[in-house]
Amino acid sequence: MCGIFGYWDREARALGGDVLAAMAQQIAHRGPDDEGLWHQPQRGVAMGNKRLAIIDIAGGHQPFVSQDGRVAVVQNGEIFNYVELAQELRAQGVVLNTSSDTEVILRLYEREGISFVSKLNGMFAIAIDDAREDAMYLIRDRIGVKPLYVAQDGGRTIFASEIKAILPATRTQRAYDAIDLEAIHHYLTFNYIPAPWTVWKDVRHVMPGTWMKFSRTGVQTERWWNLATQQEKDHGFDAWAEEFMAILDDATRIRLRADVPWGAFLSGGVDSTTIVGLMARHVDRPVKTFCIGFADPRYDESAFAAEAARRFGCDHTSEIAELNMLNRWPQVLHHLDQPHGDASFMPTLRVSELAARHVKVVLTGDGGDELFAGYDKYAAYFAQPGVQALADGDFRRGYFDSISLFSPQAKQALYRPAIAAQLAGVDSFSEAARPWFDEAAHFDRVNQALYLDMQLLLSGNNLVKPDRMGMAVSIEARTPFLDWRMMEFAFRSRGDTKLANGDKKHWYKKAAAPFIGEDLAYRKKQMFTVPIGEWFRGESYSWLEATLSGSGLLGRLFQRDAVIAMLEQHRDGSANYTRELRALAALALWAEQAF
Repeated sequence: MCGIFGYWDREARALGGDVLAAMAQQIAHRGPDDEGLWHQPQRGVAMGNKRLAIIDIAGGHQPFVSQDGRVAVVQNGEIFNYVELAQELRAQGVVLNTSSDTEVILRLYEREGISFVSKLNGMFAIAIDDAREDAMYLIRDRIGVKPLYVAQDGGRTIFASEIKAILPATRTQRAYDAIDLEAIHHYLTFNYIPAPWTVWKDVRHVMPGTWMKFSRTGVQTERWWNLATQQEKDHGFDAWAEEFMAILDDATRIRLRADVPWGAFLSGGVDSTTIVGLMARHVDRPVKTFCIGFADPRYDESAFAAEAARRFGCDHTSEIAELNMLNRWPQVLHHLDQPHGDASFMPTLRVSELAARHVKVVLTGDGGDELFAGYDKYAAYFAQPGVQALADGDFRRGYFDSISLFSPQAKQALYRPAIAAQLAGVDSFSEAARPWFDEAAHFDRVNQALYLDMQLLLSGNNLVKPDRMGMAVSIEARTPFLDWRMMEFAFRSRGDTKLANGDKKHWYKKAAAPFIGEDLAYRKKQMFTVPIGEWFRGESYSWLEATLSGSGLLGRLFQRDAVIAMLEQHRDGSANYTRELRALAALALWAEQAF
């Protein structure tokens, strides 16, 4: 786990060392253990790495450079099957000088070129400078567990693991007119900004499962993995359960490879409990587990976590945390670099701080809900009469509308007239959702909904959470459910194995219950969040009013009367605008830091 940064200049113009040092400093929290830089100013190329040392502590310094000095590699992340890949390379006569997974990347690329990436099982953002081709590759993992951003600046490409590390190298003045209004429009739909957009016009994501090649003649982009290539198959439950548990068990096993202390986040929900139980199978000491609880029983899962920890003999650490975490929101947004309306980032930061006092790696249950229909919203939408009988277009639009924060009409009513005119032709469904639905058209309707969330919600928000909040305190989060084998298996599984008569994670819970116990497998799901809507009606109303009313950005974008009306209707209980007000507050707090 690390942070990477650098640039590629088509005209071979060099960036100064002071700029590169500033880029590195912006992501020091991602890699406090080591720093490395590959800089060839005569070619206009640099790649840097801030390292959190997890594998081969002594020998894993980056960049890794070929013997002839013409190929260099840096990466952020981990290649979990590096042991097997190293064995294959040695069997072919390749000499490996370290036990580092990054050296495996270099040697595979030397032998196979860019096609090597399909062999990797991991979470990664990789940069490769190849002077033989006079080109640079940027590669992102299959589903976007690890972040990677790029900015174009007059023939120069700047890249980094976080947006804040790109900004020192760009000439664009960070001002209101540099904000991407289309991205804000999508933010109001989704509660996060979906890739490839970012809040800045000139900064974009490298898309998951994609590599980009930068050369003197231009930019080439290729999608090297596509989850939509899977075809649903009929399964009997016994065979399905056996394959499910086998894949998840091995995905967990290889994510225990580390030369530092590791543990797990444990809520006592089915996902984290299953992962912890599988971890316990593969070690001869108690698994360290971490949980935060709250004094308010509506939001406290600590008793369930303790039950799961006892079942698997864990070394469990739990703390009761302060419930009102609004004072942590600016810190969260600093690490996010963009507005996010999801309040659960705050407790995720808190449990990450707890874990960081004991370990450098944690395993999490992220991804299980999107793969196997774990959210209440799936049950609610598909419980509506006639959903399965809708025409394709009506089904897609209906699901999209059910997950949208502000409707198109509500956004237009919120915008100031000039902003409304600028965005009148922008449709979040057509631009951000329909392309993914088109890819998933051969799936059944449950899987179409899940596929959309895999591509938008997961990479746009839910994977941002463990990465940024973990990296804020320099710990690495690993996600066994997002092993490529599990993702492909999930989309070979029919929707009725996941959602049946309102039963979420239908076959998954049935398969896991003998292992984790019926009570934990079938307990009611709780969201890992805080009651921010209640605070907005009471103790934090004045703070919210001041935050929204005093925001220069919100004043430029939105009609003040419309915002105040939402505030007052929420306070008097005539409407519940928790999510909408949360999104506007996050946008205002982000802007306070950005300008």
